[in-house]
Amino acid sequence: MRNAESEVEVSKSNVLEPIHLLIACISEKKGALGEVSLKCTLDAAFLRAQIEDVENTANQNRTKSPLFNVNVTEEIKQVFEVAISIMKKYNQVYLNEGHVLKALINTDLIDKYLNDYNKEIILTLGTTSRDMITHLGNYTFPNINSHFVRKVKQTDSDKLVKYVEQNFSYEWSQTLKGGFKSRNPSIYIALNNEEEIVGFAAFDVYKNKKSYFGPMGVSESNRMNGIGYSLLHHCLKDMKDIGYEYAIIGGAGPIEFYERACNAVVIPSA
Repeated sequence: MRNAESEVEVSKSNVLEPIHLLIACISEKKGALGEVSLKCTLDAAFLRAQIEDVENTANQNRTKSPLFNVNVTEEIKQVFEVAISIMKKYNQVYLNEGHVLKALINTDLIDKYLNDYNKEIILTLGTTSRDMITHLGNYTFPNINSHFVRKVKQTDSDKLVKYVEQNFSYEWSQTLKGGFKSRNPSIYIALNNEEEIVGFAAFDVYKNKKSYFGPMGVSESNRMNGIGYSLLHHCLKDMKDIGYEYAIIGGAGPIEFYERACNAVVIPSA
């Protein structure tokens, strides 16, 4: 968002519009957006040259937004309304780049700048869950609050499976159910003051894949409290103690969470 504001200044525009957001996205070199910028054929210089052509139209509907420090078009407000609805659809609490990119495409506001190939690249690489990897060999583990997190007991099986099916998905619940077939399940749970499950994380349970972290989930009302961070690091610590050099984070939806939490990076697509 700040980079989009910089694009307004660079282009000497009077208002921020969808094309500025698009340029900011393809100029990002980190995470999934970095791969988008490498593989799509969009050129930032070409897009900047298009801004003047739509400037007059954009000036007619400029407005204010609490999200930005510059004037924006009504289309920008529309994009973020759609992005927030996408975020809520997936029961997430952080707005990320994928939500914004999908909203830009779903609103058709950047269609004239995209061919089918670039649209597919953006949707495939920038707006979907991706596998990530983090190096455990020299990882320095943070001090985490652990009083509400513990490893599961066999007696937790029915309660956890029911919680996951009700709050996440049947597929995840069955994955965890399979994890309890081990004598020492590699699953952690987070509990509230009433000893109710409010989150979980596991490794080595998905299709018996070794060095594979996930799934992980935290009740929506308990997010942003450090629970996911604690669950993640309990699992990663066990994985390092086993001797794993790397942890694969399967199907990471909130890519930016894992980038910040454990220095994970997106595994490039083939």
